[in-house]
Amino acid sequence: MRLVLDTNIALSGLLWGGPPGRLIDSAIAGDIELASSAALLAELQGVLTRSKFADQLARRNITVADVFDGYASLVVIVTPAAIEPTIKRDPADDQVLATALSAKADLIVSGDDHLLDLKRFREIDIVTAATAIDRIPSV
Repeated sequence: MRLVLDTNIALSGLLWGGPPGRLIDSAIAGDIELASSAALLAELQGVLTRSKFADQLARRNITVADVFDGYASLVVIVTPAAIEPTIKRDPADDQVLATALSAKADLIVSGDDHLLDLKRFREIDIVTAATAIDRIPSV
């Protein structure tokens, strides 16, 4: 099964664990595949450098580079498909949709209401991390 994680899910899983962390652990174990794009990775790197995450990184004794490089090496990087503007309230979210379409993802995993409210983009369901876990037999 191939998933695209929205940046909020990737960040949560990398720094705090919980259901998003279980998805990342499942990718590390080879039970699922994660796909991303240069744009989504750039967004993750930018978010990781925000001062509000410095304490969590320090507590875990890891650097932004450690977290970013580990995640970047875990994902299959694709070039996002060209799509019509879809998320009018937050056009940046279109990158998640375009990446998932190009990656032929089975699921988009997000905590973002703009994406979750869509419920589905073309043939790809948009779900929370907890729902994704329920849909993956091995997680």
